[in-house]
Amino acid sequence: MRKIQEFIPNFAKQFLSAKGGSTAIIFALSATTLLTAAGAGLDLARAMMVKSRLAGALDAAALAVGTTNGFDDKQLETLANKFFDANFPQTEGEVGTHGSVKVNREDPQHIKLEVSGSMPTSLLQIIGVKNLDFTVTNEVTRAVTKLRVALVLDNTGSMSQTDNTGTSKISALKTATHQLLTQLKSAAVNAGDVQVAIVPFSLDVKLGTAVADKDWISWKDFDSGPPNSMPSKDYGPQGKYTACPYAANTSPYGYGCKSGPANNASATTNIPANGNICPGMDGGKYNTGRGGHFYNGCYTSENAVCTKKNGITTCTYTHKWVANAHSTWTGCFMDREQNYDTNSNTPWAGTPATLFPAENNEYCPPVTVTGLGYDWSSLNTKVDQMTPNGSTNQTIGLVWGWQALTTGNPLNAPAQDPTIQNVIVLLSDGMNTQDRWYGDGSNTSSSVDNRMAIACANAKQAQVKIYTVLVMSGNSSTLQGCATDPQKYFSLNTAGAMVTAFNTIGTELANLHLSH
Repeated sequence: MRKIQEFIPNFAKQFLSAKGGSTAIIFALSATTLLTAAGAGLDLARAMMVKSRLAGALDAAALAVGTTNGFDDKQLETLANKFFDANFPQTEGEVGTHGSVKVNREDPQHIKLEVSGSMPTSLLQIIGVKNLDFTVTNEVTRAVTKLRVALVLDNTGSMSQTDNTGTSKISALKTATHQLLTQLKSAAVNAGDVQVAIVPFSLDVKLGTAVADKDWISWKDFDSGPPNSMPSKDYGPQGKYTACPYAANTSPYGYGCKSGPANNASATTNIPANGNICPGMDGGKYNTGRGGHFYNGCYTSENAVCTKKNGITTCTYTHKWVANAHSTWTGCFMDREQNYDTNSNTPWAGTPATLFPAENNEYCPPVTVTGLGYDWSSLNTKVDQMTPNGSTNQTIGLVWGWQALTTGNPLNAPAQDPTIQNVIVLLSDGMNTQDRWYGDGSNTSSSVDNRMAIACANAKQAQVKIYTVLVMSGNSSTLQGCATDPQKYFSLNTAGAMVTAFNTIGTELANLHLSH
């Protein structure tokens, strides 16, 4: 184009400065000028069409490069050319050539692409312009949005089940989660841009005993005896009744006795010689929501008043509840008091209801919660440790996932800023069956669902993006309603489908945009 622009002004100057010549010469020169201008327009139009197609193909290559992580520069360039060629097929009658796509990664966040082309001219050749050369460039800029992702993963007993392919749900979950962690790691432009928390849940969640000295723990329930449990004065080692005053299948108890204050102690029907009367694990039959709950202590038999008749001594007693030492705690937490059970308020010692209640429960997951971090090796190790156990309380998993994204105690997420997107990915293989107050651990509980619906609404109002995944035949209106939108709810019929679902979620979370 530069040659054309130079030629025509120079020709015009010569023409205007000429003082002689015939009409034929003037016409010939005028015709040449007009023909040159027309040729320039035609050749330039063809060149612009080819350049536009090159630009479209380069955009496709840029998107492919931008959504791929973990490649070195050579691999990125190979990928870019593959997508460029697929989107720039040679059409019949088309002329011109182009080079290969060049990729330049200026830094982890910005990737530039460039391709050059050349088109032979038609009419412009009469003035010596044989080719029109052009270059197309664009740039992929990885989004600056930082991700904090809480993976809330069902560790209930039913996760040990296998589908018709022979794959266990817990095994497929581990595979899918490892893959998702790889995607999230690759999506990070800088260390710490993407951070992940892992929240295994069943009825409870577990933080472990290392936090036992924290002031945000409530020991009120842990230190309390079971309801309707005070033995009458006639029970004791030499009382009228020397057997256990409770019965697992008798109202209003639902628990028997154990031989001592330690958790998981073997059951006994007799009151020990030392007079301790120790309630066993609650079966949840009469105390809804308490299935699997251990009562941490014993009643003592004190102030004996004994009489002797016909050579037989019989005593009556007063009974006092003595709680176990907190060192016997196994590190589990149950739901907070209502309505703190459905939000992520920071606990405050001056308001007991805000604290997190310690519990010993048979249905607590064996694996502890991991707060936000980007030690990818440790996160993967945590996934490998997951073991199925217990009943389903999706609400507590969701709330602790939200808690992991929240600054302050108990999980102390880093301070928020406007560039951060908080995300919860919640996977479960069934319906809610139990929480602290409702349910028997085996049947679906609408009351637990109601608590969860409130928690989901609160989290979404706090701008937490929620993905939910159900792994079972059927559907869950609770999980469906919990997702941020219908596209973020996945209903799966096989265990293996978790891998595909998590891959889709991981791809969405690798948020990129294309700039020119």
